[in-house]
Formats: sequence, C-alpha cells, structure tokens
Amino acid sequence: MALSILIVEDDLTFSTMLKTWLKKKGFEVETASTQTRARKYLSTRSFDLILSDLRLPDKDGMALLSWLREQKNQVPFIIMTGYAEIQSAVKAIKEGATDYISKPLQPEQLLKKINEAISDVKEPRPTEDNAITSPQNFLEGESEAARQLYNYVNLVAPTQMSVLINGASGTGKEYVAHRIHQLSKRANKPFIAIDCGSIPKDLAASEFFGHVKGSFTGAFNDKVGAFEEANGGTLFLDEIGNLSYEVQVQLLRALQERRVRRIGSTKEIEVDVRLVSATNENLKEAIAKGTFREDLYHRINEFTLYMPALKEREEDILLFANFFLDQANKELDRNLIGFDHEACNALQHYSWPGNLRQLKNTVKRATLVAQDDFITLKDLGEEFNRNVLTDNSSPVTDNKSFTLYNEGDEKQRILKALQQTNNNKSKAAILLGIDRKTLYNKLKLYNIPQ
Repeated sequence: MALSILIVEDDLTFSTMLKTWLKKKGFEVETASTQTRARKYLSTRSFDLILSDLRLPDKDGMALLSWLREQKNQVPFIIMTGYAEIQSAVKAIKEGATDYISKPLQPEQLLKKINEAISDVKEPRPTEDNAITSPQNFLEGESEAARQLYNYVNLVAPTQMSVLINGASGTGKEYVAHRIHQLSKRANKPFIAIDCGSIPKDLAASEFFGHVKGSFTGAFNDKVGAFEEANGGTLFLDEIGNLSYEVQVQLLRALQERRVRRIGSTKEIEVDVRLVSATNENLKEAIAKGTFREDLYHRINEFTLYMPALKEREEDILLFANFFLDQANKELDRNLIGFDHEACNALQHYSWPGNLRQLKNTVKRATLVAQDDFITLKDLGEEFNRNVLTDNSSPVTDNKSFTLYNEGDEKQRILKALQQTNNNKSKAAILLGIDRKTLYNKLKLYNIPQ
C-alpha cells in the first residue's frame, strides 16, 4: 500500500502542485489549508508523514506539532517555511519535528528528507483494516460555505432527525446524505438511495413498500421495498418533490406509523428507518400550488441543509478541478500534471450552471484531449474560450513548478499583480495563483497597504 502524507499548507496552488508531484512519486496525499482542518483529518485517520508550513492562517505549524505530541502521536513531521531562520529550525527540532526544509523547495531534497523520515520510524504502520479512512471519492472543499455545510452535517448526523438537503442539481447532495449516514449511529446498517425522479408513477409504491407475487400485472415474484431494505439504517430519497400526491400520502403514513405493507399483502411490517431527502425544487412553492403535502414537508424537514452552488465556492473550484483531474488520470490512463494559468482563470470565472457534475465532466474531457502535461484553455472547450475574461495581463506566477521564489521576489510579484489589477485583490490572487485569504496573509506579512 502507498505511504500516506498530509500536506498542511494555506497556499492552495502550491499545495495542489506539491500534492500532484508527490502522488506521481507513489504517495497517497491529502491536503489541509489550516491547522484546524489538519486536526480534523488526524482525528479520523492516520498518516505516515506530515509536511506542514510554519505559518498558517489560524495557528502556526508548531502548534499542530505540539498538539500531536500531546496526543502521543509520533508521526514524522517536517516543517517547511519561506522564512528560513535558524531559530525556527532549532525550535522545531526541539519540539519534536523530524526535519526542517526551507522554501523554495528543491524537489529531490524534499523527497530525500521524506524517505529518511519515514524509514526512521520504528513503529509498525496500522493495517488497512484498522485504519479509519476518510471518503476517497469526494472532496468537501476548503471554502467558508463548505466549512459551514459540513459543520452542520457533523452536528445533525449523530441525531435521529429527518434531514432535507436543498440544492441545485450536481452540487453533491447524495454524497452529503451518505456522509450523514456514515457519521450516524446507523453507519453499520444499510444505506438505501432512491431517485424519486426516475420511478414511474405507477411503480413508486412498489419501490417503497414492495409487493407480493401476482398483486398486479407484471408482479411475477415477491419484491422487498426500500423501507424494508433500509430497516435499521438510512433511506435517502433524492428529488422527493417529484413524487405523486398519492405516493406522498402513503409515504407520510409509513413515516408516522413506522409500518409498511407490501402491495397485495394484508401483513404489516414494522420498520425503523432514518429519512434523508433531497430536492432541487422550492417545496414551499409546491405546497402553495397544492402539489406537495405540507404535513409531509414538516415530517421530512426536521433539519435543512442548503447545498451551495459551485459559483458560490470560488475558493474550491481549483481544488475540485485538480481532484477530478486525479480521477480522470486514473480512469483514462493519462498522467497530466495540472492546469495552465489561462485554464485556471477560465475555470474560476465560469458560472458552472451544472455545478460539480459539470466541472467533473469538463475536466474528464479535457484530460482526454490534452496534448501537453498541462490542461490548456483550448482543451477546456469552445464554451470556455468564449467566456474567459479578456485580460491581457501576463501571469506573474510559474504554474508549472512548485518551486517558489524568495521573500523579496514574492513581495515584488504581489505588488506587480496589484498594479496590473488596479488593486483588485480577487483578480490579483488569481494572477498569483493563490486564494484571497493567502493574499491577505501575504499583504500583512510584507506590510503592503490593504
């Protein structure tokens, strides 16, 4: 099994490039942009090594190191910093850091330090059966909208409350439903998902409650319904607003009485399910129109989660793009490194009406057609060439290397980006290939007027 590394770094572009490079070297890599996020990862799974920046938005890397050692966690810990001070290096080693490396990073030197740190560990690595791993098929994101959403998920998951997930198509509603189940007390019981929009009206009752052989034309065998399948676990009803009024009545009765009866049977079966529903419709408007029952709405909506659209999560777009690139590389047997500056700019400024689903499809197509190591604006397709901002400014960052400049160079690059964008912080961050929070941290560090 590949050795695992957690990168703790608030510069998302640098972090993504470093992650991509390390994965090409055969490591399994996760990233966190804050010390708090890193603690969350480390509370749920183990890593073979941590590579942490010294300066982070919430607390510095030394605080994370101290916390780990207080937890009796002796995982190898390498501190990296652009502020190469011998005092910091000495302090890090005294606090229990395994090693120290300064930016700009030299790739081969970093690889050497990683291999040395891991080979020095005497404790056996946990087996896959004992290690608790986070979901690998989805990325939650680092934006404020994502943090708020998953904070609510963590709060409501351990309860028995019925949850309604409201959001546009392609925003990841089923993943959130599954995550609620995984974090609940029902995690070892079934998770059954039903797409209410794809069930023919005359078969909906059979899908939910089952039927007995011969109960209607085409019922050649007994069928177990979704409620019985999910007994003890979680039933996820996607696009619940598409259910007919008649089925809504039957669903409400089953939820209230916790009993179901197969079509054609006189026997009632007790069921214990937790209901999680999702919709991209405004159910309150449907209630006003008389197409959705108000009593059912209140039954399924003890707690509401609102899924942010991708365009509301600008900080997450490049994170998801690179995440989907990793998936596409595996599926298509490609080996692309990332996106060039123009492609990054186009991805961040596109409106994404299809949300994450559209982004995933776009990246997969671009991965297939790309002729170079990096996905270009042309590879994204004609729609992105039409929509890209007409900005003649040249990029001030080298997106094809994760070797960063020294402090003096970095300050000049920031000043140049601000000048090119008339002091527009959002556009300057894009030119620099970093997120806005990182830019503000740099402005404060270099005493650049905000």
